[in-house]
Amino acid sequence: MIPPPPPVDWQDMIKDDLVTQIIEGRRRPGYRPDLPDALSQDNVGALRPPPPQAFPGMEDQLPVPDRWRLIESLGVVKERWFDPYHQNTYKGDRAIDRSKVPWLPIKGDDWFIVANAVSDTVLEPRTFPIPVGVQTTERPGSLDVFGKDRSFVFAQTFIVGAALIKGSTAFKPPDIEYRVTLAYQANYVDVPERRVLDVRPSKASHRYDSFLGVQEFFVDKHLGNTSDRYDFYSVRLGIQPFQSDFRGFLFNDSQLGLRFFGNRDNNRFQYNFAAFWRLEKDTNSGLNDITQSPRDDFVLTANLYRQDFPVVGLTSQVSVTYNMNREKNDVQIDHNGFPVRPALLGDLRGREYDVVYLGYSADGRIGRINLTASFYAALGEDRNSFFTSKPAQIRAGFGAVELSYDYDWMRFRLSGLYATGDGDPYNNTEGGFDAIFENPIFGGADTSYWIRQTIPFAGGGRVISINGRNGILNSLRSSKEEGQSNFNNPGTVFVGVGADFDLTPEFRVSANANHLWFENTSSLQALRTEGSIPKDIGFDLSVATIWRPKATQNIVGRLSGAVLIPGKGFKDLFDNKQKNDAYVSILANVILSF
Repeated sequence: MIPPPPPVDWQDMIKDDLVTQIIEGRRRPGYRPDLPDALSQDNVGALRPPPPQAFPGMEDQLPVPDRWRLIESLGVVKERWFDPYHQNTYKGDRAIDRSKVPWLPIKGDDWFIVANAVSDTVLEPRTFPIPVGVQTTERPGSLDVFGKDRSFVFAQTFIVGAALIKGSTAFKPPDIEYRVTLAYQANYVDVPERRVLDVRPSKASHRYDSFLGVQEFFVDKHLGNTSDRYDFYSVRLGIQPFQSDFRGFLFNDSQLGLRFFGNRDNNRFQYNFAAFWRLEKDTNSGLNDITQSPRDDFVLTANLYRQDFPVVGLTSQVSVTYNMNREKNDVQIDHNGFPVRPALLGDLRGREYDVVYLGYSADGRIGRINLTASFYAALGEDRNSFFTSKPAQIRAGFGAVELSYDYDWMRFRLSGLYATGDGDPYNNTEGGFDAIFENPIFGGADTSYWIRQTIPFAGGGRVISINGRNGILNSLRSSKEEGQSNFNNPGTVFVGVGADFDLTPEFRVSANANHLWFENTSSLQALRTEGSIPKDIGFDLSVATIWRPKATQNIVGRLSGAVLIPGKGFKDLFDNKQKNDAYVSILANVILSF
């Protein structure tokens, strides 16, 4: 017979648990064992490892030149060219085997190739105020200023790029990099009115178009290091992306330029000195058009980033950006036949200007609060104000702040933006803030109705929009891509709240509620010949869902819906027979990446 187990003294067990563990590897929550005495090191000579000669037998072993060959030799990974998740030569995980590409003029065993391919599909039904054509309409008998408001956009973009890189980039900048990226877009648009898609009334109210653009084409040369932590300085020449601040408020584009950049003090400081010669854009796709001569529009910029300043966790940036425009004698007609330079406003004369943007931006956190902010002062001269036909001083300002707070799987956001408007169009000062080329990630970004859609300014100028597509400023430009900056504008005031909910690692829901106003409607009143126009634009409400089925960025699906509930100012500008109470934008987007 098996003897019974001895009785358990639970008091002794609890007492023992305070000192040690009942089960190995487990302990009572909050238990902190006494730490052993600190070890002191007094054999200084042992700090340096002995030389290889001290280990007999090492002469019979062969060193492995790199870790990717070791993994391949052991058979741990079998490479497949279409698999970006494992070791892949085409994703820069292994060096190029020169024997397989003898036509490449490279020397050495530290050359890598990085290929990428993206499919971006957009399906977008929407409604917005559409003016009735002057010469003819789609429906005889349409006498209202605005016609039907429903339209439809489908766009398919394929992006293919490759980079040839020399150097072990896991620990230091590349010694040299050659990169090229091409983008091809096919798009179809259907609207209910004539002379919206083409200047000729005979053209149908739907259009198919396609274009191939060069979005990157540069060489990046590593000039040297300034520390053993790979603080460096490099130069890049060619068509390259550049973003002037953290959220893309001022200048966020891919343009032809020369850029000198680097870092210092263990990467606590980063800096850029760059000069860009702006390329023309294709009208319907917005891609770079290198078949046309570059514009007489130049951007010179310098910025400095400082991490953990003025508090730990916050990065500060100061910048100076100079936009020199010399397009006074340039007449540009877009691919649809509409004049874009000069804009058909006021005296219709050509313009040129010099403007300097002084900026401060911050991004990071202060304690539990996430913070992003940008502030700009625009100072300069417009050689010809289209209201007075005389030179005018540019004096405008901009500020945007977003605060957010993370609570478990939720993030709550509060955002505000203020861009000054011109208070008196007929004096010698232009006070409306305008950017060079904005692409803001703010207030819901392109899922927001106001940021996503272009609202035409009918009745005050021909082929003029109040705001631009993928832009938040009320700039009264002919085109964000092909037009000039305009500092005679009504300005923008924006206040918004939002939240992001990561329901699963693959699924996110975002919601935004924004309210917009014109900062000053004096320029609108002058152009529309009205005594008063209210400032209230209205409420912009949006909901977006993002689905990443593999919890990566290789497959991303997005479905969003936005509605603009017009305020008194919007109704004053766009009132029609239908008495629209709301305008809607729906965006379905699928991105596949390799």
